[in-house]
Amino acid sequence: MAVKKQFSSFQDLLDNSEIPVLVDFYATWCGPCQMMSPILEQVGASLRDRLQVVKIDTDKYPNLASKYQVEALPTLVLFKNGQPAEKIEGVLQAQQLIQHLSNFV
Repeated sequence: MAVKKQFSSFQDLLDNSEIPVLVDFYATWCGPCQMMSPILEQVGASLRDRLQVVKIDTDKYPNLASKYQVEALPTLVLFKNGQPAEKIEGVLQAQQLIQHLSNFV
């Protein structure tokens, strides 16, 4: 389950995470993004001890979306040790996503 947390900066969140962080770049008006929510719940539950899932609204944080070259929604970016390690665009089924991410976490 996604948990709302406050951080002084996005970099602070990445730097203070001991496990990889999967960032879901989304927008509230994006239909496929809404489809990803339950999928990410399953992924987060399945990889609970190995992965942290974070959602970033690109309308509220356009600079972050630009910095990480998010050109389509939804876009998932996996960060390891504070750096982008993998980028996935579009909707994947939970099992596909878990299998893909297992190579990195």
